[in-house]
Amino acid sequence: MQGKIRVLFLCTHNSARSQMAEGYLRSTVGSGYEVASAGTEPAHVNPFAVRAMQEMGIDISGHTSKGIKPLLGSVWHYVITVCDHANEHCPIFPFPSQRLHWGFSDPSQATGTEEERLQVFRQVRDELFLKIRGWLAEQKEMRD
Repeated sequence: MQGKIRVLFLCTHNSARSQMAEGYLRSTVGSGYEVASAGTEPAHVNPFAVRAMQEMGIDISGHTSKGIKPLLGSVWHYVITVCDHANEHCPIFPFPSQRLHWGFSDPSQATGTEEERLQVFRQVRDELFLKIRGWLAEQKEMRD
């Protein structure tokens, strides 16, 4: 594959899971990747997602929630949905891409104290990190 590998993470609101996935992958891979995220119904970046990522030394405080429509005309090598709703409502991209679905629970639905809610974001963050590390290892094996 010539050029950068383009990866798009997709969830409903582009507020937590896809933002954390984008931030982590971007901080992990070199310049050979272009990483973005979007939502089928964009809202705002969840402050708990920002805090959970800051704990890992990754700053997503400058991220904004984006809709999918402006990205439909772009070539994405991988479109990865990180929630069931986005998987069910993911549009068809006009250019060939590999579509993957990694279903994670929605941390923004957590209830309880601030610390209890933050703990749910940490758990989803850690699950995302593990999934991405495994996926990157598979990508490396395929290239080697």
